[in-house]
Amino acid sequence: MIRNLLLIGVFLLAAAWAAGQSKTGTSAGQFLLIEPSARVSGMGNAGSTIYGEIQAAYYNPAAIGLFTGSGVEFTHSLWLADIGYDFAAAGVTLGSVGNIYASITSLSSGEIDVRTVEQPLGTGERYTVTDLAFGIGYGRQVSEQFSVGLQGTYLTETIWHSSMYAFALNVGTLYRISENGLRIGASISNFGTPARFNGADLRVLFDQNPSRFGDNGSLPAELLTDEFPLPILFRVGLGIPVALNERNRVNVAIDAFHPSDNTESVSMGIEWGYDNALFVRGGYQNLFLEDSEVGLTFGVGVQSTLDAYRVSFDYGWADHGRLKETHRFTLGIFF
Repeated sequence: MIRNLLLIGVFLLAAAWAAGQSKTGTSAGQFLLIEPSARVSGMGNAGSTIYGEIQAAYYNPAAIGLFTGSGVEFTHSLWLADIGYDFAAAGVTLGSVGNIYASITSLSSGEIDVRTVEQPLGTGERYTVTDLAFGIGYGRQVSEQFSVGLQGTYLTETIWHSSMYAFALNVGTLYRISENGLRIGASISNFGTPARFNGADLRVLFDQNPSRFGDNGSLPAELLTDEFPLPILFRVGLGIPVALNERNRVNVAIDAFHPSDNTESVSMGIEWGYDNALFVRGGYQNLFLEDSEVGLTFGVGVQSTLDAYRVSFDYGWADHGRLKETHRFTLGIFF
């Protein structure tokens, strides 16, 4: 089964590199592609083989099956153009039954001035763009080496008085040759229903026959927008943990991406950990992506035990070229 999954992934990526083309701007729900974890972002967002934290389930739902305890994690990101991004996730272990996971994603533009051709300096009105997603998932460790997971997501986007909604499904597998050996992960994210905007902003007054006088030239009508698919993303990756000695460990991760609305790319990262308490990370994201503005990443993290709780704090920095940089902060509490 594992061999077949790997072969399918290799063939998909090979076909994509041979005949791939960019479809940038053709899908809705782009906020679903913002990676939440400060830890993984510091490693170039190569997260298909990462586990040991709650937010790892975003990259590969199979990580849910490898939760060793319950906990919560919160991420706040200083995103592009002063956009606010927040992500919260919780995981609960259920013993031999498996583990469950829940998440909330929020993206907000803040208030923006309404401008028109007639009033380019503003009409005095203000509007907001808000994206929300609610996810719930389940994962199980099928064997010592193999785990699987899935997550369902309900998402909505609102622009002023108009909104859309959709449902998405994430599925993933993770294979570990041994507990501290080579890891192979694969996941498909955002496979779901198409989305179409509806709302008061699409309601207009319509003249059915402008050349005729005396008829009703102000008929109430509603504009019908096209349906847009969600940004499906296929990930496949390798993880290589290396124990240098009792206190120093290195974790190397490499991911390949095949998106439905962009060209293929490869991300890679490395994490050095000292005494399982201090971590330094670096990476490069979306190598080979056409017209890419992203690149180098960097991150640090600390972890400590307080009574019966394990507390972690991670910071991730990512370069976005002409769009400048983004910052992520993740706080985790495990029990």
